Amino acid sequence: MKHQANFTKDPATSQLHVTRAYDAPVDKVWKAWTVRDILDQWWGPKPWKAETSILEFKPGGRWHYAMVGPNGERHWSLVQFKTIDPQRSFRADSVFCDESGTPNNSMPAMHWYVEFSTTPTGTMINVTLNFDKDTDFKTIVEMGFERGFSMGLSQLDEVLEEMLVV
Repeated sequence: MKHQANFTKDPATSQLHVTRAYDAPVDKVWKAWTVRDILDQWWGPKPWKAETSILEFKPGGRWHYAMVGPNGERHWSLVQFKTIDPQRSFRADSVFCDESGTPNNSMPAMHWYVEFSTTPTGTMINVTLNFDKDTDFKTIVEMGFERGFSMGLSQLDEVLEEMLVV
């Protein structure tokens, strides 16, 4: 059964909340969010794809990746991992950046809290995104974050199905 991502926007607190269920156990969903080769398969909306330069999934580690478009264009992001509670949650800050990882301070930063919980049929992810100011929240929403993130989360279903076969 395919599930949909649910988005709740709270402009008053500059917060975006996303939930999504998966018919796969927490260990598989966690792995899909934390292992480079798996993450690159689903992160981002098709026809775009993620290409990871660096993934150090540990407190203080980073994920530097490019979203690569169908014509080869690249938009870089840098994620700094703050805390990790294995197979339960992680906190991270993300910024748009250049190829060398230098932040683009004219673009909003996002503060992620991602939780994973067991359900009777698999896993629920619960993502809370906080922004430094309401204009940052509005910019990300206007850029189409909801549609793009929803597409990526749906693509994760296909990756998880393949992982469950193995």
